[in-house]
Amino acid sequence: MTPVIPFDLLIVGAGPAGLSAAVEAASRGLCVAVVDEFPEPGGRMLGQFHEEKGHWWVGRQVAEQLLDKCSALGVKLRCGVSVHSILRSGAVWVLKTSEGSMQARNVLLATGSAEIPHPLPGWTLPGVMSIGAAQVMANVHYVKPGRRGLIIGVNVLAMAISRELSVSGVSIAGIVLPGIGPINGKEASPKESLKELMGLAHLAPSPLMRIGGKAANALGMAGFVSRFIPRSGIKIWDIPLRLRTVAVSINGRSQVQSVTLADVNGEGAVIPGSQREELVDFVAIAGGLYPLAELASVAGCPFVYAEELGGHVPVHDEHMRTPVEGMYVAGNITGIESALVAMAQGRLAAATICGDTGLLGQHLEREVLEAIQDVRRVRASALIQFRPGIQEARDQFYRKWGRFQRDKQGLKEEG
Repeated sequence: MTPVIPFDLLIVGAGPAGLSAAVEAASRGLCVAVVDEFPEPGGRMLGQFHEEKGHWWVGRQVAEQLLDKCSALGVKLRCGVSVHSILRSGAVWVLKTSEGSMQARNVLLATGSAEIPHPLPGWTLPGVMSIGAAQVMANVHYVKPGRRGLIIGVNVLAMAISRELSVSGVSIAGIVLPGIGPINGKEASPKESLKELMGLAHLAPSPLMRIGGKAANALGMAGFVSRFIPRSGIKIWDIPLRLRTVAVSINGRSQVQSVTLADVNGEGAVIPGSQREELVDFVAIAGGLYPLAELASVAGCPFVYAEELGGHVPVHDEHMRTPVEGMYVAGNITGIESALVAMAQGRLAAATICGDTGLLGQHLEREVLEAIQDVRRVRASALIQFRPGIQEARDQFYRKWGRFQRDKQGLKEEG
């Protein structure tokens, strides 16, 4: 039987972080493989596009450029492959996949994120989907999710994808709040939703709205402003944003036919007698994102909860190195941010891995430091900011890593 020759680096996830890491690592001489359960590489980039400082950033084009580089560098890419087990065996990692076992000396988990569901009456009807699914249908498969739809949930994801859907010719009746429930917290509050949107003032379609949003945010006027927003909403890119309206239920027999809406007061409580129906044939629920980190847990990596990063994230340092030998992370598994940040993190992780395998030599410290600074620079200038205080949260997170390492070293010395 021919022995299995392990890869130098096996990357799980062919999104912006994984592909960027593959290019960087392969260009430095590592034998690299990438696996992804989606049939097509590119991850969420395939459906993303937005205006970025005077030009359109088109994720599919960026993905194609990275894939061309991967091909030229000999990166082994396998799509439609699910990883269901990851185990350290001696000096290598053994990954059990839907197409057999793979071995690698180092593993980079770039598994990305998943959407948070927000259930409400009628959400199992055909025609109800996550907003990410609507994005994939329209921008990846070029199929409209319906003739006229409603978006439930007011957050960064909703605003960014509603813009993409509108540009793609999808009719959006409006964006409304989810109703108060056991899962929905701040998301159902007009004040809290407006507060989050004020942090996105730079995305507003007009200079006047950008200036007004930034000023109101700086003065902490979300509660005051929310009381004066008209119940009919305000138009953003010709899409009605209804911050004083909630979705009560989704209605239909064999598919979505309408949504029952209601007006709410400043605390999100329904105003009696305000219920009415909005005729739509599809609904997109925008509940936000959380890190998709199950494989890190299976591999034995410890976790830390950080609200600003989207939930529980694997413990790692600023070099993208986890406390588990030979395992690294990059992209949204480390916290929810934009594709540009994920790409920079992928390059940083690859530089760290190359340094740990001795490929950078005397240039190790300089090149890794430059990659860290690049991540910070891209984060600071990124147009899409999912949560405020990301860098501060990460700095605090890395301090926890330092304490973890010191405690671990102390236990070794005592033993």
